[in-house]
Amino acid sequence: MDEAYLKVRGRWAYLYRAIDRDGHLVATMLSEHRDMAATQAFFRSATAATGVTPDQVTTDGHGSYPQAFRTVMGRRVVHRTSAYKNNQLEQGHRGVKGRIRCMRGFKSFGSAERFCRSHDELRNFLRLRICHNQHVPANRRRPLHLRRATAVLAILEAA
Repeated sequence: MDEAYLKVRGRWAYLYRAIDRDGHLVATMLSEHRDMAATQAFFRSATAATGVTPDQVTTDGHGSYPQAFRTVMGRRVVHRTSAYKNNQLEQGHRGVKGRIRCMRGFKSFGSAERFCRSHDELRNFLRLRICHNQHVPANRRRPLHLRRATAVLAILEAA
């Protein structure tokens, strides 16, 4: 679990994201505040999205995480704080930040929230690997990507 900073209406907003151990997106949430209430709301939404309480959660060292974590998850779940163990998630912020850098932020909070959620979900759907560091041969990559891209286009046409 980690957060990134984004500009919305000229002010900083916080994009909370969580992934599982295989790198699949669990939950995203855009918040105007980086405080205890926002962190607790994100932990609740992440556990509600999966329906499973994890064995351990890795976050960075932000001050509101430990208390919010214990309040929502309980004492049985191991809370690890490390700047390096969530590096995969830190690198995942690059996709969103690269897309919005040329736009110089968002004009409204609602559009920022819709974009961030749909961008992360689409990127997760188009990922060819099932688990972290899995090798997908080149002869399988193209047909898999074409099948998934066709499914996305069909969904977009129906909407």
